[in-house]
Amino acid sequence: MRLSRSARLAAVATAAAASFVIAAAPAPTPGADGIGDPYFPQLGNGGFDARHYDLDVAYAPDTGRLDGRTTLTARATQNLSAFDLDLQKLEVTQVEVNGRRAGFTRTGDEITVTPRDALRKGRDFTVSVTYGGIPAPLNGPIVFGSDYGWMKTPDGVFVACEPNAASTWFPSSDHPSDKATYDIRIKAPEGLTAVSNGRLVSTHDKGGSTYTHWRESRPMATYLATATIGKFDVRTGRTPAGTPIYVAIDPVLANSNSVDVYAVTAAATDYWSQVFGPYPFEETGAIVDDMPEAGFSLEVQSKPAYSAVRNETTIVHELAHQWFGDSVSVAQWKDIWLNEGFATYAQWLWAEHQGTKSAHDSFLTAYNARAADNPFWQVTVADPQRDTMFASAVYQRGAMTLQMLRERIGDTAFFELLPAWTRLHRYGNADTADFIRLAEKVSGQQLDDLFRTWLFTTGKPAL
Repeated sequence: MRLSRSARLAAVATAAAASFVIAAAPAPTPGADGIGDPYFPQLGNGGFDARHYDLDVAYAPDTGRLDGRTTLTARATQNLSAFDLDLQKLEVTQVEVNGRRAGFTRTGDEITVTPRDALRKGRDFTVSVTYGGIPAPLNGPIVFGSDYGWMKTPDGVFVACEPNAASTWFPSSDHPSDKATYDIRIKAPEGLTAVSNGRLVSTHDKGGSTYTHWRESRPMATYLATATIGKFDVRTGRTPAGTPIYVAIDPVLANSNSVDVYAVTAAATDYWSQVFGPYPFEETGAIVDDMPEAGFSLEVQSKPAYSAVRNETTIVHELAHQWFGDSVSVAQWKDIWLNEGFATYAQWLWAEHQGTKSAHDSFLTAYNARAADNPFWQVTVADPQRDTMFASAVYQRGAMTLQMLRERIGDTAFFELLPAWTRLHRYGNADTADFIRLAEKVSGQQLDDLFRTWLFTTGKPAL
């Protein structure tokens, strides 16, 4: 039968529409096995955006064994036939996607998950991983040559994971650019306290075990998650300005009189809230464990973790990170000066606030401490390289950059810039170029020469 002209046109339109639909819906493909960070190319994962982690872990300090089930809610950013998760060493026994058993394979620290049905772009999905084993800390030149990550203590475990050790204890998209909210449930032997991020939802004893549930309702980078377990003396309350505070201190350290951790934490939280903008999380606090061999502290979100009683300067540094590093996180690890340079500069601001030393004088002390031929001046702060990403220059020269910026643009613009930065990128990620653009916008000045000299060029700058 011969079709009319209108029928032929309709058929052509239908075929064209079908062709468009096919073109607009590409075939599912696997997500990338990393986000491509130059320092850690396989950290994080492509093809999805992490939204929420529900961690359920049980730890036996006597054997060191961890058993866990992690459920990640994520949103597909492409049509996915498969996707990866980061998990180091621990054995996976089962994977489910949207409640149905899924296939999985392992290559090194990458778990490749193949769901029964392809996942459509823009749709949320859940992946649940059951796993277990004996987590081991990482070691190497990155973190001052110290162990870091999941570190066994005499009565439990101290968990501090920057930059790449979160995946030693739970499967994740282990990169700060893929932030999510968290529920963290911890089972430990009765008599021990489990401390984690955010606020305490519940705790109860049953059958010789203590079950603790913490909730971090603000987006968090994986490396900032903790499940520190041990014997702790806990003090709770509110800062003078009203922020809830939770401080846990190992009783072994109870007689240390070097610093009042609770008081300094409360005072610094309130002061930084005036200088940097509103406190970004539901609770502030501290975890102070008897783990001096770790030799470092970490800006664990909402409760910085200290491996021993630290001085006031360290406490104010780690609390400044709640704004610079935790709320505003790096886009890539090469931007780490945005964390460490700012927190170091906060130490100088604290001394200025206390009336003991001006930030300018702190700058001069740091600047004059090293001759021009010192290797310190050979680190490019804006891209310090993986094994030297925590070099002292990232901290000290980063802070010097901020003092030079302050003196160039003046106090009014500078102290407008800091809260503008934390407000603009609150709970998100940013890089050095973002900071330079904002500094120029707030100050109305062209600042390329300053940042080029202090961040992108090696050698001791002339004053």
